[in-house]
Amino acid sequence: MPPSRFRLACLIGLNALFAGCAATPEAPPGADRQRVSCMTEIQPEMQVHLDLVDAMIDRGKPYAALAQLESKRLSTEDHWLRRGQLLAMTGHLSQAEHTFRQLVDQCHSGRSYHGLGMTLLKQSRLEEALPYLEKARVLAPASADVRNDYGYALLLAHRPYEAATELRTALELNSGKGPVRQNLATAYMLTQNQAGLDLLRDRYHFGVDEYAYARKLARELGGQP
Repeated sequence: MPPSRFRLACLIGLNALFAGCAATPEAPPGADRQRVSCMTEIQPEMQVHLDLVDAMIDRGKPYAALAQLESKRLSTEDHWLRRGQLLAMTGHLSQAEHTFRQLVDQCHSGRSYHGLGMTLLKQSRLEEALPYLEKARVLAPASADVRNDYGYALLLAHRPYEAATELRTALELNSGKGPVRQNLATAYMLTQNQAGLDLLRDRYHFGVDEYAYARKLARELGGQP
């Protein structure tokens, strides 16, 4: 599963982070009876199935995507990562956490640590989430999504200088695109880094609306930009 498929990522504001976290209805047991797989080799027919699931995610149909995913055996780590992702997207956060903890314990991959960290973050468990996101960053240092999410968590933890480093790395890895732009601008505002803000404007064409959003986020995080 490429990092961009992990849709717990791209959190750029407090409202986006905590929306929908209050209710966590139980999901049908389904795949819970299966043993987690750490296999990374994906056969062509498996890829077709995963592509269908991803297409449903892209169309904003996470419930259908979860049903489609669980219609066949979850044979690889990618299948189980999708399951954790989709359980979180559909509000089954305790089951998502359980899935990702199994993946962390058995597979020890950067993607599994990332998934668990983001699931904990979605439950407002910041202090628990940070070590898992940091571990994901160690295991997947060139993942823009991991760097962005870890940087965002550092912003929430009021560690803006460290966040700026992670977010600048994510920005460059992602060719200056995506929600990391606002996150990095927020970090620069909180650290009063005008040179950084000028760079975003001049090199990456950071717009007025983006600036206003980052300023709002910085205020929500307790800064005075």
